[in-house]
Parts: sequence; C-alpha cells; structure tokens
Amino acid sequence: MDLGISGRQAVVCASSRGLGRACAEALAGAGCSVVINGRDHEVLERTAAVLRDRYGVDVTAISGDVRDAAVREALVAVKPVDILVNNAGGPPLADFRDLSGEDIHAGLDANMVTPIALVQLVIDGMTERGFGRIVNITSASVLTGIAGLDLSSGARAGLTAFLAGVARKVAGDNVTINNLLPGNFDTDRQASIIVTTAERTGKDTDQVRREREAAQPAKRFGHPDEFGAACAFLASTHAGFITGQNLLMDGGAFPANF
Repeated sequence: MDLGISGRQAVVCASSRGLGRACAEALAGAGCSVVINGRDHEVLERTAAVLRDRYGVDVTAISGDVRDAAVREALVAVKPVDILVNNAGGPPLADFRDLSGEDIHAGLDANMVTPIALVQLVIDGMTERGFGRIVNITSASVLTGIAGLDLSSGARAGLTAFLAGVARKVAGDNVTINNLLPGNFDTDRQASIIVTTAERTGKDTDQVRREREAAQPAKRFGHPDEFGAACAFLASTHAGFITGQNLLMDGGAFPANF
C-alpha cells in the first residue's frame, strides 16, 4: 500500500538500533527523507549507510543525547519536519524505594520532558503546513504495571496524558499525535534482559529465551519490522482520522477486554 508520505521529512529519535531503527527503516521504505539519532556515533553512521543504500533516500545522522537541547535543535534544523517519532530508552529496572530524587528527575526528563520539548519545536510548522504526524514510542507499562518499571511507567503515562489534549487541539490542522506501546520485542534490550535473567537464575540463555517466548500469548517475541510498519501507517496519509490513541503491540500479553 502506498502510504502517501514519499518525500516527507521524518525525524526518528534513538534510531540507530532496535525499535527506533525499525521505524526509521519503515519510513525510509515509504520514501521519506529521514533524520536518525543515537548516542553511539559509529553505530549510528553504519545504520545511516544501510538506510541510504537500501532505500535510496536522504538520511542525516545526528549523534547525541536527545535530552540535550542542542541535539534537539539539530534534529529539527535539517528540513521542516513532517513526521516526528519520539523515542528514548527507559530507566533500568529498580525497586521504587531505591530511586533517588535525581533518578526520578532523570527518568522524567528522558521519557516525558524531552519528547514534549520536541513536539513544541515542530508543532507550529506542522499546523501551518496542514500536515503532521507525531508518534511517541512509550511502553505497555503505561496500561499495566510492571514490577521495577515504576519510573518508566510514570514518565510515559505523564507524556500520554500531557499530549492527549494537545492532540485534540491540532487535529483540525491534519496533525495527529498517537502512541505506540511495545511489549516484548526481539531487540538488543530483550537480549540483555535474557542474559541478566540467566545470570540471576543460573539457567541457560536459550532456556530463558524459550520460557519468555512461551509466556507470550503469541508464543513469540514481536519482530521489530512489525513495529516499524505500524509506526509508518500511523505516519501515513491514511491515518489522519486516528489521533490521541494508544496502540498496544504486545502479542496479547495485556489481558484486558477493552
């Protein structure tokens, strides 16, 4: 299906690997020029080279932490932004009793304050041009508590609530704001969790992987390209009547009726 966004300018944060990269790939595959971002310069440049060769689109790599205002300014300075994908790694697993005030503020900065700051940078241009798509990568933990992810859940839920009213305010200008909520996907982060679990339990990593996959109703982890395709659809011309929504992608792990 033609997504109708060929030639659009997309900015995808934290996109050198994982789900962010999958979103950048899907948007590049739809014909978008893409600005990608990551903290590891070498990994970022390799990703940029792959996207250029594979899809033949303009790809600009901006290295750095999106919590840095100068990095955010650089991301949006390449061209007027039509599509923004907000993404950032979440805080590590921790008991809420062990979180310091500094830890809490850092988590809020990365997963709530920074995405809002990026929206502020691009929203007026989008409304003036009559097209804009903002997709926030949050987490399934926004809808259901996950032990040890209290800070991540709180910050991302705060972002969701903050932008809910904004989404309704700009919808009449053909600007949409939606959230993608991943569950367990087959990423480097998942591999890290498997290794940590194996070390803690004394089990083989293959066994831990099998057990984690078996615990999913879909009996597997999600593929990053599935996530990227959903992101690209929400960014497409076909999704203009979808806004202020949370799309949960967890293979059925969250057992809710509604």
